[in-house]
Amino acid sequence: MNTIERGTGRTLLLIHGLGGSWRSWSTVLDPLSASRKIIAVDLPGYGATPAESDSGTFDGLVGSVERYIAEAGLSGVDVVGSSMGARIVLELARRGLVGNVVALDPGGFWRGWERTFFRSTIGASGRLLRAIRPALPALSRNAASRTALLAQLSARPWALDGGIVATELKGLSRTPTFDALVRSLATGPEQSGPAAAGTGRVVLGWGRYDRLCLPRQAARAQAAFPGAELHWFEGSGHFPMWDAPEETVAVILDATR
Repeated sequence: MNTIERGTGRTLLLIHGLGGSWRSWSTVLDPLSASRKIIAVDLPGYGATPAESDSGTFDGLVGSVERYIAEAGLSGVDVVGSSMGARIVLELARRGLVGNVVALDPGGFWRGWERTFFRSTIGASGRLLRAIRPALPALSRNAASRTALLAQLSARPWALDGGIVATELKGLSRTPTFDALVRSLATGPEQSGPAAAGTGRVVLGWGRYDRLCLPRQAARAQAAFPGAELHWFEGSGHFPMWDAPEETVAVILDATR
């Protein structure tokens, strides 16, 4: 599994979301690595990590991360996940494999029409980005087109860095397992809990303006993980590290101190 490492201190493992890569954490890497050793992974099928036979399923990705943790000698490591990655870290907590946990806008808690909403909206976004891939750098530099492309994922897409947006959208458009994972996530079982005994703090971070994993789902996540603390990012969409990077760093460092 491709990884990047920054900083020194106690290890903090970062796991990106659907269509992302280690670069999804670029807004928070430097401040986090000022006090922690950061390992950010490319999940199989993303970035520089080749897909495995089961990388088009949620269970397959969890298994890949579980093997990586064992092989790297990282049992009990503190973990942070975003979106699909947030659901992965919650599953690792359920299995008793990690220490402190920060799950930012985790998937897996949708019900009924929310499943169709997730599948149809994010699936359409994936198809659109593949169709316009050559134009993504130019569209990402323009505030108006950036806003149109990221209206579901950011509370203030016009304010985001165009280079970061271009990297993220190009990566999503090139993920070979994207459609299979959307199906797996939308049709699979709801995420279950609770965290295993011995797990450290579990903090759920949720953007008040998340239009993908809707804020109403936070109550279900807390019900599944009854010991979890809930932090609302009041001015954020689906990706707090984009919309509220300083607050995101503060939440992560406090939860994993």
